[in-house]
Order: sequence, then structure tokens, then C-alpha cells
Amino acid sequence: MLRYLNQSSCGRAAWLLLALTALALELVALWFQHVIGLKPCMMCIYERCALFGVMDAGLVGAIAPKSLLRWAALAIWIYSAVEGLRLSWQHTMLQLHPNPFTTCDFAARFPSWLPLDKWLPSIFVASGDCAERSWTFLKLSMPQWMVGIFAAYLLVALLVLIAQPFKPKRHELFSR
Repeated sequence: MLRYLNQSSCGRAAWLLLALTALALELVALWFQHVIGLKPCMMCIYERCALFGVMDAGLVGAIAPKSLLRWAALAIWIYSAVEGLRLSWQHTMLQLHPNPFTTCDFAARFPSWLPLDKWLPSIFVASGDCAERSWTFLKLSMPQWMVGIFAAYLLVALLVLIAQPFKPKRHELFSR
């Protein structure tokens, strides 16, 4: 399996699949926001940014998967998955254990050189409450689903990282 993961990480298809899954999740989030009418909170917006990081990792890896860019893409992927997992866990705890003294941010804390909420307000402006559970599926709220999604992204990223020293066997190189 590790040899297969190494071989896949040296091709564009796996990286594009990673970017495509993150894009699909972003589109679902926008559908929930603009079609269903759910209001994203600040934690949702930050989780969305982490998901964009996973998508960016897929695009960076697809540029030149056999070069050092693969390592940069892996670093972006792991960082984004860890941050997304941390944020979605924190968001889940806010929902499961609401506290009037612990709330999420009221406004975005984007860097001054990257004011996403000003550039793309329909995607990055929050208007919801972090503690509100406005949507559930199979008794899990949106942040709980995101915990699972980011955990899966992180698990696969770590397996791909571990697989890097496991080069394909010689006969596998010629069968491509």
C-alpha cells in the first residue's frame, strides 16, 4: 500500500483528486449558505479557509508532482488538515458545551495583506452564531462532520508522507 501511495503521489491524478474533493466540499458549503440559507459563523469561515488550503495543496502538488513541489504540497496539506481539525474540534466543543463567556470572533481576523472578507464577502463574511446547531445529518452537526473530514484528510496525508521512502519496485516502474 505504501508503494502505491508513493507512486500515486508522483502523479498528477491523485493531487487533482485531492483538490477536487476539497472544491466539492467548498461548493457544498456555498450551497448550504446561499441556497439553503444557513448563516456561516466565524469558525465556519476559518474552517472554509483550511479547506481552501487542502485544495491549494492539491493544486501545488499537481503542478510538478515529481519535483520538490510534492514536498511543499504535502506540507501545505498536513498544515491545512491539522488547522482544519483543530478549528472544527473547537467549533464542535462550542456547540456541545455552550458557554456565554466563550464565544467565537465577531469579525474576521484575516491579515491586512489578505482581507478575504473584503475581497470576497459572499464567501468569507460571517453572520451566524458558532454555538447554534442549525443543521444536522445522522445526528451530527456540520462541525462534527468537518472533524471527520479533516481527520480523514490528515490520515491520508500522513500515510502519503510515510510512503515517500517506499519507491515502487523495478517491475512496477516499467508497467506504467
